[in-house]
Amino acid sequence: MTLTAATAAERLLLAKESSRRIGLLGDAEKASVLRAMADAIETAAAEIVAANAEDLRRGRENGLSEGLQDRLRLDEARVAGLAAAVRDVAELPDPVGRELERRTLPNGLELTKVAVPFGVVGAIYEARPNVTVDIAALALRSGNAVVLRGGTAAEQTNAALVTAMRGALAAEGVDPEAIQTLDSFGRDGAAELMHARGLVDVLVPRGSAALIERVVTESTVPVIETGAGVVHIYLDETAPLDRARDIVVNAKVQRPSVCNAVETVLVHSGAADRLVGPVVAALQDAGVTVHGDAATAARADGILPADETDWATEHLSLDLSMRVVDDVDAALEHIRTYSTHHTESIITDDDAVAERFLAEVDSAVVMANASTRFTDGGEFGFGAEVGISTQKLHARGPMGLPELTSQKWLVRGAGQVRA
Repeated sequence: MTLTAATAAERLLLAKESSRRIGLLGDAEKASVLRAMADAIETAAAEIVAANAEDLRRGRENGLSEGLQDRLRLDEARVAGLAAAVRDVAELPDPVGRELERRTLPNGLELTKVAVPFGVVGAIYEARPNVTVDIAALALRSGNAVVLRGGTAAEQTNAALVTAMRGALAAEGVDPEAIQTLDSFGRDGAAELMHARGLVDVLVPRGSAALIERVVTESTVPVIETGAGVVHIYLDETAPLDRARDIVVNAKVQRPSVCNAVETVLVHSGAADRLVGPVVAALQDAGVTVHGDAATAARADGILPADETDWATEHLSLDLSMRVVDDVDAALEHIRTYSTHHTESIITDDDAVAERFLAEVDSAVVMANASTRFTDGGEFGFGAEVGISTQKLHARGPMGLPELTSQKWLVRGAGQVRA
């Protein structure tokens, strides 16, 4: 179903008005709408893939990076994956109306804290059509309307997805104005969304560090900050070679263009002689270019010299930085200095060191003996994710349905007045 409002301001107002109706839908109604959305996405797969091919063609002509092209790309299998994720969200428990706290005051007043929708959720993101579907599904399942600004790189893909989803809402008798997009308004649409205080209740940016910084600093709408992923894996002195190699390669190579891919590997000096060479060789066999310090270069061939900027770089490509550190204290210090507080992992057979790492690293997700690629809403059982929050207020880590709700107190009395 095509969009009806001509201006960004009108679309924002329609979303706000629609949010009041969406917030009153019951569990079964919201689940039914999402199943219809999944069916509509699958039915429109050919149109979505064709629109995506045009976006990719234009992106290549405009010099869009390989990493962003990978995030942008949709084929039949990825479209089916989007629909499957929507169905997964439909089956999750309704987060709205959850009783969070209950108490009775001495005067007999009964207090109940319950989860309620935010109202209107906004999202600003780049070349990520999966976000169009994920955030729309999560927003609707949690009783919210959604306003999307997905960037010019994916404009045609997003338009095809939004048309399919709005059509599903209309067919289910639900107000389609609950899904809005401001893509056609370009940067002006993004600016209007960032300043729509009173119409948009919370804004989630997903994309480059520059985009996130712009939204955080310019927005007058409350923002849930999702951060860039300068992600670390630390190979401790007792790290088994097979485990270290397999986890590092998986964390870098499986999908290098995403925020939970590892960017820096730190190696304990006591294990460097047995780990650096084999791990680097496995990475290079998988097409990875390793940027390393002198201690790394002394133990492996084909290492590009690393400088200070490498430790702070989110490559989002088949590039990785490697550094040999004296001990776990030096690893923790490096992470404190360069981490974006997204995800860090330790590979070790020493339980005490693992527990110290888990306790001391100040990131949204901290792992022991696991690939950083598991930092994901789907992998965590959320069905999909709004994003991965690196802030400390309200939400942190992969965000699912509960993070798209607020709360309110219900007070039931029998005529009490305050003395």
